[in-house]
Amino acid sequence: MPPHQEGNPVLRYIRNIPWEWGEGVVPDYVVGVTGCVLFLSLRYHRLRPEYIYDRIQKLGRRFVLRVLLVQVDVTDHQELIRELTRVAVSGEMTLFLAWSAEEAGRYIETFKSFEHRPPDVLRERVDDAYLARLTKFLTSVKSVTKTDVLTLISNFGTLARIVSATPEELASLPGFGTQKVRRLREAFSQPFIAHD
Repeated sequence: MPPHQEGNPVLRYIRNIPWEWGEGVVPDYVVGVTGCVLFLSLRYHRLRPEYIYDRIQKLGRRFVLRVLLVQVDVTDHQELIRELTRVAVSGEMTLFLAWSAEEAGRYIETFKSFEHRPPDVLRERVDDAYLARLTKFLTSVKSVTKTDVLTLISNFGTLARIVSATPEELASLPGFGTQKVRRLREAFSQPFIAHD
């Protein structure tokens, strides 16, 4: 890892794998022969938005596994994450979000510990039963489709976060017009009946 990472609080949480400083290292963390991580905190991105563009440009096309690991350390993060999603896609990187320095450190440890394993080992495992129940529930609202459900899940993660999303947050999603947002908000304001 390059010396400019000295002082990064993430380093305190990289304890289960060996690491060392390296001169001339372009990415922040090399997690194998073909894998690297660029680390960025949203707070720093606000101060120096050009920083990540320069880093990706310096990285060039090196490495197969190219991760942009972003620590979400500001409250109003939605627009910044949208911007960094576009940056990651155009830079052919995979975006990972961490909500603390400890979580970021664990991601780096995981990438390194899986360096000799096939890529599908890291693939997300979604509880199919939960997703099916959530899809059934949300598509019961008129005009909400299965594609809309996937959009909601990928942006909010859980039903609780979907329900607590503001109308503005819902309206910012692709395919969510005023009428669909209104119907969802009305459905969420109705009393729920729990079934076993």
